[in-house]
Amino acid sequence: MPEPRKLSTPITRLLGIDHPVLLAPMGGVAGGALAGAVTAGGGLGLIGAGYADPAVGWGSDDWIRREFEKAGDRAVGIGFITWALDKRPAALDVALEMAPRAVMLSFGDIAPFAAKIRDAGAVLICQVQTLKDAREAAAKGAQIVVAQGTEAGGHGADRATLPLVPAVVDAVSPVPVAAAGGIADGRGLAAALMLGAGGAMIGTRFWATPEALGHANQKALIERSGGDDTLRTRVFDTARGIVWPEPWTGRAIRNAFAGTWHGRDDALRAEGAAMRERFFAAQRDGDTDMAVTFAGEGLDLIANRPGAADLVERIVDEAVQALATAPRPG
Repeated sequence: MPEPRKLSTPITRLLGIDHPVLLAPMGGVAGGALAGAVTAGGGLGLIGAGYADPAVGWGSDDWIRREFEKAGDRAVGIGFITWALDKRPAALDVALEMAPRAVMLSFGDIAPFAAKIRDAGAVLICQVQTLKDAREAAAKGAQIVVAQGTEAGGHGADRATLPLVPAVVDAVSPVPVAAAGGIADGRGLAAALMLGAGGAMIGTRFWATPEALGHANQKALIERSGGDDTLRTRVFDTARGIVWPEPWTGRAIRNAFAGTWHGRDDALRAEGAAMRERFFAAQRDGDTDMAVTFAGEGLDLIANRPGAADLVERIVDEAVQALATAPRPG
C-alpha cells in the first residue's frame, strides 16, 4: 500500500505533524475524541474549551482533563476564547498540566498568557480577524497566526478569507500563518497554500464526523444545508445570556428562532431567564428549530460523515491533486 502523501510546511515542521491541517477548537464540538482522531490522521487536533465556563456545558477543569484523556496518547492542543479566559485564568493552568502540543487563543489580548504558554513548551497559536490584530499577535509572541475570514462558522468578524490571508502572511512573516474560514476540502487547503499560508484550520467540516460532540440532529442539519443558509448574528449569544465584545458576531445556520429574533436582541433579552432555560433545553434535545448550529459557508461541500482521521488524509490527497493539476503558464 503506498505511503500517504505529505505536504511539508513551516507549520507541520513547527508542530511535528505530517499534514498542515488543524482542527478548529469548536466549543461543544471539538472534544478529545475528535482532536485525537485528527492528530491520528496526521494533522493537529485542538480541544475546544471555549469559555472555560461550566455554565455553558463544557470547559470546567474536570471537563478539560477528561477530554485530554479521551485523546489517548495522541498529541493534541486546546483552544480558549481569550476574553473569557481573562475571567477564569486558572483553566489555562489546568490545560497546561495536560502537556498540550499547542494552545490557541482567540478574541482578545494574548499578552497576559503568552509567556506562560510558551514557557510550558506549548506552541502558541493566535487567531485574528484583522491585519492590526495579526501584527499585535506576532509582536506579543504568537508562533502561528490563524487568519480567520468571515466565511468561518462560529464567532468571527468581517474580513473575507481570500484577501485577508495573504495580507496577514506579508504582515507577520516569518511567523507562519494558517488560513481559516470556509475551507472544507482539499481545494480550500490548496488555495490557502497558494496564498502563502502554511496550512488550514478547519472547523465545520469536522463537525460532520462520528467523533465530534454535538447532537446527531445538528450533524444532519449540516449535511443538508448550504452556505446560503447561514447568517452572522448575535441572537444566539443573546439567547444564552452571553455578551460578546465588538466586533465579533457568530455565523450559524438560519432557523426558526433566528427568523423570529434576529435583529431584535433587546426584545429577546427582555424574555429573561425563562428563555435561556428553553434555549439550553433545545440545545440538549437537538431541537434545530431553536438551538444554535454554528457553521460556515463551506457547508455546500459537506454531504457525509467520514471518520476524522480519514477526512484529514482525504483533504490532503485532494490538495496534492489540486496543486499538481493546477494550470501552468504556457
